[in-house]
Amino acid sequence: MVGFTRPPCDTGVIQAAICSDAALSQRRKRLTLAATIVGSSMAFLDGSVVNIALPEIQQALHSDAAATQWIVNAYMLLLGSLVLIGGSAADLYGRRRIFVLGVTVFTAASIACGLSPNIAALVASRAVQGLGAALLVPASLAMLGASFDERERSQAIGTWAGAGALMLAAGPPLGGWLVDQFSWRAIFLLNVPLAFAAAGLALRFACESSDPHAKYLDWSGAVTIAIGLAAITWGLSAVPAVGFRDKTVLAVLGVGIAFLALFVAIEARLREWAMMPLSLYRSRNFSATNALTLLLYFALGGALYYLPFGLIRLGGYSATQAGAALLPFALIMGFGASFAGTLTNRLGPRSLLTTGPIIAASGLAMLALVDFRQSFWVGVLPPMVLLGVGMAVTVPPLTSTVMGAAGKAHAGIASGINNAVARIAGLLAVAALGAVLFASFSYHLVGPTLTQANEAMTAVMSGQPGLHEEAIAAFARALRAIILVTATCAALAGLIGWLWTEPNGAHASA
Repeated sequence: MVGFTRPPCDTGVIQAAICSDAALSQRRKRLTLAATIVGSSMAFLDGSVVNIALPEIQQALHSDAAATQWIVNAYMLLLGSLVLIGGSAADLYGRRRIFVLGVTVFTAASIACGLSPNIAALVASRAVQGLGAALLVPASLAMLGASFDERERSQAIGTWAGAGALMLAAGPPLGGWLVDQFSWRAIFLLNVPLAFAAAGLALRFACESSDPHAKYLDWSGAVTIAIGLAAITWGLSAVPAVGFRDKTVLAVLGVGIAFLALFVAIEARLREWAMMPLSLYRSRNFSATNALTLLLYFALGGALYYLPFGLIRLGGYSATQAGAALLPFALIMGFGASFAGTLTNRLGPRSLLTTGPIIAASGLAMLALVDFRQSFWVGVLPPMVLLGVGMAVTVPPLTSTVMGAAGKAHAGIASGINNAVARIAGLLAVAALGAVLFASFSYHLVGPTLTQANEAMTAVMSGQPGLHEEAIAAFARALRAIILVTATCAALAGLIGWLWTEPNGAHASA
């Protein structure tokens, strides 16, 4: 996932947590809930705000398209590869302790981001931010689950989800307003007061809890998958500079694939001690939902990363207007899932896991055909509504199917794995679609060398003055091409939902 929406199984992680034995007053529970809302939303709010600011950041720091991708990729790489370790650390060393540590790291990195003098410093600071998010996000979910018993948990989750949806919906327009009125640096400094509130509430009111049966940290698996994903991401992002056939790119991609294969081997050897137990994949439904999540969140992450460039550079939107244009999706996604949850019991998860992604694919296909210069109400709004409805329909049955497929004993780790898959999908989408964007752009821009094509695409994406109409038209065609790729991925996710998931619902794996 890249901003604008939570991963699909956050509620599954909360529901699977064991309630702490500590007796808490209702006041302490409510303020602990407030701490988890602010803390977990801070990381996701940051993602949505940064996406809107990327065109301005690229222009201000004079970075090319590949370096700009790393503003998102560095964050998603550390978050996606370490979030399961973060959850295990919270269970082992204490949820509140790891939550506060994560908030501290995230805040220090946010300040460094806001003060970054160049693109290299910003990317490095974003990587540290990702590490902080990998600690605070799973710890906040576990801390919330440990604070409420099963009788109170449904209401707490509803409050958490509703408040979080409001914060996430506010992110794009708020981020755009900060960029327009102040500077892109303000979007990172916005995290500081939120962090003080989250950490202060947690230290004052949350109780410390841990899991006495927590397993040791699977550092070998975490390091291996991080190296593998980093290599693949770097290889794909280097394509605009050196081309698809460059020996270094091919070698790095090969190294990345080898490390991912090594990760699978390590997880198979560790069995139930692994951060991603492969035994869970014996369940047909668990394998299907993770494949569906990978494709659907690849589509979502890729589309929402590149869409602000289309709105701002092709449609002439300000950053504030671009953020507001995404508000319908954020609101429908945030609040529609609660209504869609009632449909799961009536229609069954399989039908919704088919229908939801196909509706989302229809929205993306419409978006690919939009002329961003036409009225928002006619052009951008209808596909964004369809995309929001499709995602809202998909998430509740996805969560219930993942938890049911793993069984009650493994519901927490299964939900965490699915969330990690969603984040990794967003990471891969930005890198892979960046290569596709450049290939399409250079194809439609007849004549220039590889270096000249890369410079022309950077000029369009950073909004440099005096652009040739040919370059703008080539970028518009390239953007249409990658959004059509995302629509295809979403449609394939729906096909998986129909063909792979079991018609009679979720069943626990052996």
